Amino acid sequence: MPEGHTLHRLARDHHRWFAGTAVAVSAPQGGFAAAAAQLDGRAFTRAHAYGKHLFHHYDDAIVHIHLGLFGRFFTHEVPPPEPRATVRYRVVGAGRAIDLVGATQCELVTPGDVDAIVSRLGPDPLRRDGDPEEGWQALQRRRVEIGRALMDQGVVAGVGNVFRAELLFAFGIHPLVAASDIDHDQWSAMWDQLRQWMRSGVRTNRIVTVDREEVGWSRYRLARERATYVYRQEHCRRCGTPVRRWDLAGRWAYACESCQPRPASSA
Repeated sequence: MPEGHTLHRLARDHHRWFAGTAVAVSAPQGGFAAAAAQLDGRAFTRAHAYGKHLFHHYDDAIVHIHLGLFGRFFTHEVPPPEPRATVRYRVVGAGRAIDLVGATQCELVTPGDVDAIVSRLGPDPLRRDGDPEEGWQALQRRRVEIGRALMDQGVVAGVGNVFRAELLFAFGIHPLVAASDIDHDQWSAMWDQLRQWMRSGVRTNRIVTVDREEVGWSRYRLARERATYVYRQEHCRRCGTPVRRWDLAGRWAYACESCQPRPASSA
């Protein structure tokens, strides 16, 4: 599932390509056809993201998009090719066109609906109004492992499996440590690291968590499989210990149990 930096990158690009211009909107798949007919020919005013949610604004109408596990956008030069039958939402501007396929949600919503969606989410590290104290308070209310709590969008918005695995590795915290055992100073440092990684992700459109000094490669030249320490790794990129992978609440968790000692309570 795309993580928060991907949605912010999409929002940035879509705003740059379409904001302030009238666009053609269609829905070849058919499920979004009535809404597309309402939007066709109207001005695209702005795009913004919050966590893993993307919003396209058209005057007083808003399209809410959640990519889920399989959603993605395809970008085309104008004129775009004939759309495939699976395209749920197509936007065509003066110089770019985008096609959305496979998304969990693509719906027309009101400003009140947007407020309701955002109210369920924790702070977003990529937003200027993202407040780590809100995340800290939410974390203290969770009676689960930190590995589960970090995937809870009500604690912090935009974190997915890659950032979860790598953030805990960076701080030497095992995913099975109780969320309530994370102290305030740790959380503040984790928030700052997460914000740094996610901002870099928006700029480069990729996740890189390894230290350049440690791996000896430019961040921009690293292959995807070399860009993380434990996520989808067979061995820890730092110490060489086999990485443990297991199901944690329906998602794969990763840990180097040398760099991230397993808590005695979970032994």
